[in-house]
Amino acid sequence: MEQQPGNRGEIRDFLAGRRARITPAQAGLPTSARRRVAGLRREEVAVLAGVSTEWYTRLEKGHIAGVSDGVLDAVARALRLDDDERTHLFDLARSSRHASRTPSRRPPSRSSDVGVPPRTQWLLDSMTTSSAFVRNGRTDIVAGNPLARALLAPMFGSATIDRRGRPNIARYIFLDPGAHDFFVDWDAAGAATAALLRAEAGREPRDRALRALVGELSTLSPEFRSHWSAHDVLMRHDGVKRLRHPEAGHLELAFQSLDLPLPGRAVHDLIIYTAEPGTPSEDRLKRLADRD
Repeated sequence: MEQQPGNRGEIRDFLAGRRARITPAQAGLPTSARRRVAGLRREEVAVLAGVSTEWYTRLEKGHIAGVSDGVLDAVARALRLDDDERTHLFDLARSSRHASRTPSRRPPSRSSDVGVPPRTQWLLDSMTTSSAFVRNGRTDIVAGNPLARALLAPMFGSATIDRRGRPNIARYIFLDPGAHDFFVDWDAAGAATAALLRAEAGREPRDRALRALVGELSTLSPEFRSHWSAHDVLMRHDGVKRLRHPEAGHLELAFQSLDLPLPGRAVHDLIIYTAEPGTPSEDRLKRLADRD
């Protein structure tokens, strides 16, 4: 994951990509048949944000360190960023500001590499009818309850696990051929996972393990490269997951992602999979829990 100084390449590609997807008509601007591109021009974004074209051009080239929150808000509105994209823009600005300072002599936090406190594991184990696990920003599964290990058995048994036996969701989805069978909506799962990693890259641009993961996936998976180049971001992923489990069969499960405050500044999410009461998926999930 190569980046220019101060994260400039990331900022440039993100802003240019968001600008390209908005048409003048969507922005309420006059249109012309002679336009060479469908998206907005830089000068049009500048007008919408209330800044000069020169200033916005400099911003899109990655010079974001000294930009105020008010101006970032104006740019976010002009580009019609959603909440996750707006947060990502502010994360990129924060990272750029930190990069412009004298580097700290302290080693980077490795709080996302360790397990969870005992009380968190107790919480997970108390959920006997739901699959529950903790995921860090790199999509490592750092803890889980017995039903999570049973539900995600193909992932835990994959050759893509790390040396500590921990699955990485992104590595499994993009590098294990079995993931295409396990995730019924594999394309959607891949797009969401790449967007989660892109958001984490904005929060933690100096995370060496994250850079190594993105580099590995970019080298080995054309599908990941395609998703990564889109610069889509996702902070939290909730919805319905359809799985084809080797023992339980077809499962349609609701899943919820919750922020999990843990020591350190690393991002952790508590992910819970549940089945709608009275459905075949509930019966199958219960049988899977009973077999555990």
